[in-house]
Amino acid sequence: MKRVLMLGTGGTIASEMTGSGLAPALTSEQLVAQVPEIAALCDVTCEQLFSIDSTNITPDHWLLLEDALERNFDRYDGFVIAHGTDTMAYTAAALSYLVQSSPKPIVLTGAQKPILFENTDSKTNLADAFRCAVSDLCGVMIVFNGRVILGTRARKTRTTSFQAFSSINYPLLAVLQNGFLMEYIRPECLPAPRFFRRLDPRVGLLKIIPGTDCGLLDYLLAHNDAVIIESYGVGGLPSYQGSGFFDGIRHAIEGGKTVVMTTQVQNEGSNLAVYDVGFHLKHDLLLLEAYDMTTEAALAKLMWILGETKDPAQIRRLFCKPISHDLLYLKDEAQNEK
Repeated sequence: MKRVLMLGTGGTIASEMTGSGLAPALTSEQLVAQVPEIAALCDVTCEQLFSIDSTNITPDHWLLLEDALERNFDRYDGFVIAHGTDTMAYTAAALSYLVQSSPKPIVLTGAQKPILFENTDSKTNLADAFRCAVSDLCGVMIVFNGRVILGTRARKTRTTSFQAFSSINYPLLAVLQNGFLMEYIRPECLPAPRFFRRLDPRVGLLKIIPGTDCGLLDYLLAHNDAVIIESYGVGGLPSYQGSGFFDGIRHAIEGGKTVVMTTQVQNEGSNLAVYDVGFHLKHDLLLLEAYDMTTEAALAKLMWILGETKDPAQIRRLFCKPISHDLLYLKDEAQNEK
């Protein structure tokens, strides 16, 4: 029988009602005890890393998860992480960079309703997560409502529905139905994973709205090592007189900052070369473009890269390198790297 390590972090799945709303209370052992069928799937060991609402997750918690996975990797066949839904996609992306090319499944799951509630989705999600943890799947993934989503491609797209997560710009890895796993795609892996232990949390995010003051971007650039800009459509920035974005980005990049352009639109990604408002950013500045990456993946990837290097050429090379299928490697970027 395979051995699986269950890591508890809190979240809705482990919550109970208090006088001020739901709050995490149950341990990982208590969660597993609520789903007897897990005992027939594998030999489970539980470890409670922390017990918090996922709103309170920080990069330091991602490093605690990485440490637990690295410490225990050789002792178990798979891993299940019970996690709150609100930041689960960020954690899945971060672990995809901190634990790269894992030959064993690292499965995140959670719930929209606590496990002790009636009509909860917790028990099905938890059982499905363990089914994936004892399977031949590999790498970091989210298992939720019968869907298996690659860690770098997940996003929470519904706030209350059981179908909380979507796979963005990438197919599902597998689906689960009535306890059966139907696998579609198996990401490549290595005989042993590559572990990384550093992150640089000084990465900011600015969502552009009509009339955004470029002073907001200047502030974020002054207080971070990198900033991601979520623009409109396929990408671009306001270029009307006095907008100031172009010069602000140029000065920041010349000063060693990293700037990444992405899109607010969920599907199909960016392409700065399409419109004039993006063309000059692409061709006149050393601005990075996220293309079809999710914002969650772009943010986690930058934190990982900046934890490894501050050299602009290396940052560019690593950001443009596909890792765990986070990025469609476009021809123009490949040319730039030669």
